[in-house]
Amino acid sequence: MALTRLDAETLESFYANLHRCRDWCGGKANVKHRLEGEHTCTARCRPHVCKPLSASSVRQIHWILSGAFSRAVRWRWIAVNPAGQAEPPAPPHPDPHPPNPADAARIINEAWRDPDWGALVWLAMTTGARRGELCALRWHHLDLSAGVLTLRRSTYLDEHGELQEKDTKTHQQRRVALDPETIEVLRELHGRYLDRLAQLDADADPADYIFSPEPDNSRGYRPDTITQRYSRLATRLGIDSHIHALRHYSATELIYAGVDVRTVAGRLGHGGGGTTTLRVYAAWLSESDQRAAGTLAARMPPRPVAPTQRSVESSPYQTIAAELRDQIANGRLRPGDQLPTVADLAATHGLSIGTAHRAVALLTSKGLVNVARGRRATVAGA
Repeated sequence: MALTRLDAETLESFYANLHRCRDWCGGKANVKHRLEGEHTCTARCRPHVCKPLSASSVRQIHWILSGAFSRAVRWRWIAVNPAGQAEPPAPPHPDPHPPNPADAARIINEAWRDPDWGALVWLAMTTGARRGELCALRWHHLDLSAGVLTLRRSTYLDEHGELQEKDTKTHQQRRVALDPETIEVLRELHGRYLDRLAQLDADADPADYIFSPEPDNSRGYRPDTITQRYSRLATRLGIDSHIHALRHYSATELIYAGVDVRTVAGRLGHGGGGTTTLRVYAAWLSESDQRAAGTLAARMPPRPVAPTQRSVESSPYQTIAAELRDQIANGRLRPGDQLPTVADLAATHGLSIGTAHRAVALLTSKGLVNVARGRRATVAGA
């Protein structure tokens, strides 16, 4: 079609066609055979299911066309950009479903059955990194002494199913500060990596991947492998969650703790100075005014430690948890009773609010305490 004949009606008609099934079935029920021509049908010959392009894909096509037409206007091929008058499909309403603190504790405990996998899930929670960014991390991207992680690359599968790397989604690198507990998680992960290399009689290479299915960390994970493994973990626990929900968890907990939106946007790699962060996570902004909090590390569930690594002396948060557990056991705190506030627990024991948070999270992970967002923790029922 000639450029001069393109108008908004033509483009909107084109967008409507994209919403039809990709096989152009016309809405008729039929069978999608595994082979062409005569053959014996098997279970792989299934009823056809219509799969139109999503609204998000159609919107991307609209913006690609709009950019092309803008150049045509600049080169004076046409006088008006027809895409400027066409209306693309409306964007979906943001509705993130991050795991609540109790579910996050269960996820961490289950993931830590494999310490390397647990470290990946932990880092996804604390940094909000995308799965492709986690798969592309190499040891030279990590500065343990400074406590900084640099996210500059992302992995993807090409048309041949081969693992490739590219820039991050926003085409810019970002540096994410790490809390002391996360630094310790990564330090232990690096120690296990060096132990494996010693057994293989191999030398460490800063270009090796941080997370890898190979003993020598020479190859990174496929993004779909991360998705599938996390989905199986969530299914075992009976939790409706996916790997991207950990990114939502990081964002909502930071906002809930009172961290400003621009800082949250910087950690997540959102463009527009926080516009995307505001649009997606605005539901949690009012809650940040109801409660003062410290850092994301203080709101993380306690990290499980292997029995050989446990200290002889209990940690302060374990001491608080033990006292509350005794009060529940001897009946001083009955099912349904409210626990003291974290501020009261911190003041009573002369510790930080973050330490008191971890004590409550530990009891929650063991099923002794119920936690609901915006409410005080209560003793779980019998």
